[in-house]
Amino acid sequence: MSTPDTHTVSPTLDQVDVRGPRFAAWITTAVLVVVILLTTFSVPAAAILLGLQAIVFGIGAVRGPKHSPYGTIYATFVAPRLSPTSEREPVAPLKFAQLVGFVFAAVGVLGFALGAPVVGTVAAGFALFAAFLNAAFAVCLGCMIYPLAARVRSTS
Repeated sequence: MSTPDTHTVSPTLDQVDVRGPRFAAWITTAVLVVVILLTTFSVPAAAILLGLQAIVFGIGAVRGPKHSPYGTIYATFVAPRLSPTSEREPVAPLKFAQLVGFVFAAVGVLGFALGAPVVGTVAAGFALFAAFLNAAFAVCLGCMIYPLAARVRSTS
């Protein structure tokens, strides 16, 4: 039995079409590649672009994948052109993954801003690695770490 598309699912079901986060990961991958390339020409430009990506990560961490900028692009322009999804994933691990991305992006921006471009580039590189794994291979590192983080949080 096929599950209805994200547009018809009750908002109480905290799951999303798996294709949305992968779409967002491809955009994130492209943005982070540009950030790393920019570091060779203009560290301030790299810092600004990474800062914008940090905002996208932050929105995804707080509001969830459907309400992030890339999720909105997916829902508006891509999802209507696709067949209904048969695969969904829970939102909570995705929000955690966005939080992890936000932390790496924030560290990167701070590195660039404080005159440590190597720190900024390495942090952006870690975020790029995670985004690319998700985009190309459907491996969400933040999602994999989420159960451990949830367990630690519940014991605190």
